[in-house]
Amino acid sequence: MTPSSHEKPKPTGPREERKPSGPREERKPSGPREQPADLVITGCTVLVHDDRERIGFEEDAAIVVRDGVVDSVTGAAVVESLPAADRIDARGQVALPGLINCHTHAPMVALRGLAEDLPTEEWFNDVVWPVESNLTERDVELGARLACAEMIRAGVTTFADHYFAMDAVAAVVAECGMRALLGQAYFSSQGPEGREASLEFAMRYRGSADGRITTALAPHAPYTVTDTDLAATAELASDHGLPVHLHAAENRGQTETSLARHGVTPIQALERTGILDTDVLIAHGTGIVEADLPLLARASGRTAVATAPRGYLKFAWPTTTPVRALRDIGVPVGLATDGAASNNSLDVWESMALTSLIQKSTEGDPRWLTSRQALHHATLQSADAVGLGDTVGRIAPGRRADLVLVDLTGPHTQPVHDLAATLVHSARSADVRTTIVDGRVLMRDRRLLTLDVPAVVRELGERLPALTERGHGRRVQEYDT
Repeated sequence: MTPSSHEKPKPTGPREERKPSGPREERKPSGPREQPADLVITGCTVLVHDDRERIGFEEDAAIVVRDGVVDSVTGAAVVESLPAADRIDARGQVALPGLINCHTHAPMVALRGLAEDLPTEEWFNDVVWPVESNLTERDVELGARLACAEMIRAGVTTFADHYFAMDAVAAVVAECGMRALLGQAYFSSQGPEGREASLEFAMRYRGSADGRITTALAPHAPYTVTDTDLAATAELASDHGLPVHLHAAENRGQTETSLARHGVTPIQALERTGILDTDVLIAHGTGIVEADLPLLARASGRTAVATAPRGYLKFAWPTTTPVRALRDIGVPVGLATDGAASNNSLDVWESMALTSLIQKSTEGDPRWLTSRQALHHATLQSADAVGLGDTVGRIAPGRRADLVLVDLTGPHTQPVHDLAATLVHSARSADVRTTIVDGRVLMRDRRLLTLDVPAVVRELGERLPALTERGHGRRVQEYDT
C-alpha cells in the first residue's frame, strides 16, 4: 500500500467454477541418501490454494515435513522410499490447514453453561463479570488447559485470546504445542496500570514458545476503554510494532448507544483515536454500519474482523457480521467462537458451517457464502486476520506445518459428490483424526498427546464452588451500552 492511496487491495476470493490450475505447488523431496524427513503423510487428499487464492484438492498426495515446515506437497508414489522419522498413512482422509480460532477467551470454558438464556446486559452484569472477579491464575490455567484440549481435538491449531492472567495461558500454549496470538485485556477502570500491564505482557511473550506465540495489545472495547486510553494504545502499538485486538461494534445496540452518547459509531471511535492506523483485529462487528465501511476501507493498518456466529444467535442479536460488505472493501473476516461462556463450545468447524448458512439467509442468496468460500475464510482469511498470513493458512512449501487430517469414511460424509460441501456441511469436528503444529503431532488417531484432560477436569471441578460464588456483589466491570 502506498501512503498516498490508503486503498486496500480488493481480494480475489475463491471462484466456484474453477479449481487451481497449473503445476502442483511443490519442491522435490530429498532423496533416500539425504537426511530423513521428520514426518511424511501419505495417501491423503490435500486442500491447496493457487496463486489467485482459489482452493482445490490434490488426490493421492503426500506431505513431507522438515524442521517444522512443509518441505513439499507431492504424489504419494514419489515418497514411498523416502526415509522419515515418522510416517502417517492417511488414506481416506483430507489434509487441511489447521483451523484458526480468531477470537476467543479460552479460560472461559470454566464458565460453560453458567449464564444461559439471558440478554447481553444481564449475562455480563449478573453472572459473568461477578464470577470473573473471583478468577485466580490457577483457574485461568486450568480453563486454558481444557480449552486447548478441546481445540486440538476439533482441529484448531491457532487461537487469538484476549483475557486476564495471560501469563498462565502463555505457559499452557508453550507446553501443549499450539500456536496463539495472546493479549492481556484491560479496562480504563483499572487506571494506567491496566494498559501498562498489557504492553508488558506483549513485549515479554512476543516470539516465545519457539516463535509460536505472537502478542497484541488488548483494550477491551470502546465502551469500556476511554478515547484517551485508546489513543495511547494506538501510539504504543506503533512504537513497538504490535497489533491491537479488541471488541468493537459487537452488536447494533452498541452502535446506536455510541451514536446517541458520543455522536460516533464504535468504528468511528477507533478511527479518531488512531486504532485504525495500527494492525487491528476487531471481534464481532455485527454492529458495523454502512457509514463505517469507508473508514475500514482506507484504514492504513492491517484491519480484520473475527466472526463468531453461534453466540449472536444465542443472544438474539438482530444482525450478523457483514461478511460480504467487508470482503468487498478488502477486509478479511476470520472465523471464531468467542468464549465458551457465551458460545458453549470452541468448535470452529461449527462456526464455518454457521457462517455459510447465516450469510445465505442474511443476503437472501443461496450462492453466497459457498462451501469453497467458507473454506477460504477458515484457512487463508483467518490466517490473515491474526497476522499470520505469510506463515500458516495453507499447505505449501515453506509454510509452517500446521495441519489436520479429517476422516471422511463415516456414513455421514458419504458419498462425496462435492468435497468442499462435504467438509463444510457434513463433516464434524469429531472427524478430525490428527492435529499437527510446527510438524509436531499433538493428537494422533483422536488421542491427545500433550494434555491430561481427566486431571484438569478433576481439579477444576473442585474449584468451581469458589469460582462461581456471586454473593460478594463485586464485578470486574459494568456493562452499560
